[in-house]
Amino acid sequence: MNIDNFPSKLLENAVTEFAKLPGIGKKTSLRLVLYLLKKEQEDVHRFSDAITRLKDEVKHCLLCHNISDTDVCNICSNNARDKGVVCVVENIRDVMSIENTQQYRGVYHVLGGIISPMDGIGPSDLEIESLLKRVAEGGIREVIFALSTTMEGDSTNFYLFKKLKNSNIRITTLARGVSVGDELEFTDELTLGRSIINRLLYEQILS
Repeated sequence: MNIDNFPSKLLENAVTEFAKLPGIGKKTSLRLVLYLLKKEQEDVHRFSDAITRLKDEVKHCLLCHNISDTDVCNICSNNARDKGVVCVVENIRDVMSIENTQQYRGVYHVLGGIISPMDGIGPSDLEIESLLKRVAEGGIREVIFALSTTMEGDSTNFYLFKKLKNSNIRITTLARGVSVGDELEFTDELTLGRSIINRLLYEQILS
């Protein structure tokens, strides 16, 4: 069947919208839409309601910028977490990856990306000033750089180090169990957990 010969405009519109998702081509989109079409009406309504509520109601934590249902996320509001240790990550997927290791008991700071001039992303586009403010307010004794070991990630680490090096805090980075060029979400939990436990002073990798 020609993928463009839709018997219904409603079907075509739904397929077009699904195909806008990353990694979803028109054939996969059609398969997903036809699957939903076979489901009970209440199941489809529950699915669409979850997506709508996600977009309308999700928040970003006022402290760490992690995705949250409340103004302050459940990690930042957890009194059992060590608020003096802040792990700097690129995005929510990295928070989830580190949490899955069950080896880290501090809190996070989500930058929302990494410095990438080729993509037009500079320091002002990221949550860097809020990180510097958190450190300046006191109570933080260690900042861990846990960005991807790509050229952009390393450049962002160095930029942050220059901004923080006179703050009288310990600045560390993941041990190189995470291979160069890797992103945290694709690193296995055991390796990532060991890299957190065996983290290094950032200055050591500069020498």
